[in-house]
Amino acid sequence: MTSSTLRRRTLVAGLAGLLGLGATACSGDPAGGDRAEGQVDAAAGSFPVTVANCAEEVTLSAPPERVVLLDSAPVTILDGIGVLDRVVARAGSFPDGYFTDDLRTRLAQIPALSEDIDTTGHLQINQEVVIAQSPDLVLGLPDGITREGLRTAGAEALLPRTYCGDLGDRASFEALHAEIVSYGEAFGRTDDASSLVTSLEQRIGAVAAAPSGLSAAVLYASSGGGPLYAYGATSMATAQLDALGVENAFAGAAERVFEIGPEPLLAADPDLLIVLHEGTLTDEEVIAESLGTDRLAVLRAVQDSAVLPLLFNFSEPASPLVVDGLERIGSWIQARWGAE
Repeated sequence: MTSSTLRRRTLVAGLAGLLGLGATACSGDPAGGDRAEGQVDAAAGSFPVTVANCAEEVTLSAPPERVVLLDSAPVTILDGIGVLDRVVARAGSFPDGYFTDDLRTRLAQIPALSEDIDTTGHLQINQEVVIAQSPDLVLGLPDGITREGLRTAGAEALLPRTYCGDLGDRASFEALHAEIVSYGEAFGRTDDASSLVTSLEQRIGAVAAAPSGLSAAVLYASSGGGPLYAYGATSMATAQLDALGVENAFAGAAERVFEIGPEPLLAADPDLLIVLHEGTLTDEEVIAESLGTDRLAVLRAVQDSAVLPLLFNFSEPASPLVVDGLERIGSWIQARWGAE
């Protein structure tokens, strides 16, 4: 057995042990199954519940009924535990490439408050616009939105834990599963959350390992020719590469994400590049804008056309979309280099 295969099997086994899924996976309804409005899992316990989130304790007196969505990443968690119908408004970018036809149709029916995204992919929205929706829960905290301001209006907020900066020394898929469990607690859907985790765990374990010895860099391309960013040890991008047995060339960096210039990229010269983007450009435009300079054109991955543009949420933050991204990366590597 190779070291990368052993690492992947150990990862999956560790996730099952962490969450104790074996005994609970069969007891819940299928994720997203029909339920009466406001019905709570029998295993969820009584409200109020307190959920830890970014060094904060978020207390919910009842399952949220009016949710404002300020980030596209939680969509597949909400859908997976059967509570997407609680979203009364959304803001930000929700590229079609993330979602099934059915899910795109349901999202289109949710009123949009703002689609103003800056060059680094951050939502621009006024807090008063959010508060005007009378939410009891807000998902996402873009600049200008604060927990204190929302609490004054009777709303709590949850931020993707990937952005909290407390993922430990190296990210893993345990972070994704903990995120889903947290949502299950917040909405009183713990059985649905366990079922969703189980299905994702099975998909992670089924992805073929890459040939040994491959290295990669995962970059974020700012729109408009802005700076490049690279993802380090605490990013979910590293968890994806670890699951595939590919070494993140910048896993030695403690930061989740950091601005990077040509010199470190040229020095690392990884076998492949994954370029994250927000979906405003075509794949060809993403590559041209981010890697088309004379200096970066000499990268081996660029010369070999070993560059995979990937929508941002397929790698960050922790959500079921990251498992979709893992499968996409794995299929691309397998088609180009074969499996281990």
